[in-house]
Amino acid sequence: MSCSHLSTAWSSSALASTSTRRRASTGSSSLVVRCSLRDLRNRIDSVRNTQKITEAMKLVEVLYNMNQEIQSEDIDLPLTRQRAVKRVAIVVLTGERGLCGAFNNNVLKKAEARMEDLRQLGVDYTVISVGKKGNAYFQRRDYIPTERFLELAGIPTVKDSQAICDLIYSLFVAEEVDKVELVYSKFVNLVRSDPIIQTLLPMSPKGEICDVNGICVDATEDELFKLTTKEGKLTVEREKIKIEMQPFSPVVQFEQDPVQILDALLPLYLNSQILRALQESLASELAARMSAMSSATDNAIDLRKNLSMVYNRRRQAKITGEILEIVAGADALSG
Repeated sequence: MSCSHLSTAWSSSALASTSTRRRASTGSSSLVVRCSLRDLRNRIDSVRNTQKITEAMKLVEVLYNMNQEIQSEDIDLPLTRQRAVKRVAIVVLTGERGLCGAFNNNVLKKAEARMEDLRQLGVDYTVISVGKKGNAYFQRRDYIPTERFLELAGIPTVKDSQAICDLIYSLFVAEEVDKVELVYSKFVNLVRSDPIIQTLLPMSPKGEICDVNGICVDATEDELFKLTTKEGKLTVEREKIKIEMQPFSPVVQFEQDPVQILDALLPLYLNSQILRALQESLASELAARMSAMSSATDNAIDLRKNLSMVYNRRRQAKITGEILEIVAGADALSG
């Protein structure tokens, strides 16, 4: 065989079936290659380069298949583990001060309604109260099981949310509770806020938030608020953005195991969710207090006007009566 037909014979033997390859290899041992040593060396180098390319392609396919298996298999993480719900922890966020209208009362009513639903379902529950007003409310009601009383000092910080996160994390991982729900007042605008229920644990790719009307909002739908003016008055614009869930790219490679990365990120995500709820609750409280104080100011103005009118009428009547007495006395003296 000449060197020009060597690559053709090698390609044919590589693409043939097992029996054909076996016969080809048997026959190749008796082939007589008629070429120079340089040509034979060049052919060997060419075959070696082709072998490297095929091995690289094989490794790429192996990595791609491994990545697909990682994405398709169920990831077992403590915060995503779902089990039969026997006990629920309800985190109730209320205000630290009063004079904010029905803000605290609406949140507590929502929590009471949720407790009643759980009682009808035969599910046990415990309350984690956050805020002085909620603490005072639940302390007066011994029949409501309460796990912990927490207070906030001023504007919520990461330290405050971390304390709540550590508590519910330990309860859920230790399987003392099977589900953690958050009841707080969601900020809508400066004159409206809705008490809602949000599931914190177990985490799922898509959660549900149910408002006062029972309408469930997809948790992947975020709202952006912009403070602006309209017709010379302060107002808030709302813009909803739907977040699209994108899968991992097949070319992405992780330095660590994806399970380890998620195990480290999920507690941080839980902390950020609690911090956002604390901030929205505070914004709702301040907006409710502003509205209540505005109504109180208007009522004070109306009351002052009414009292001033009554005062002026009585003063005028008193002066008129005194004048009449003086005139009557003068007439009596002259008569």
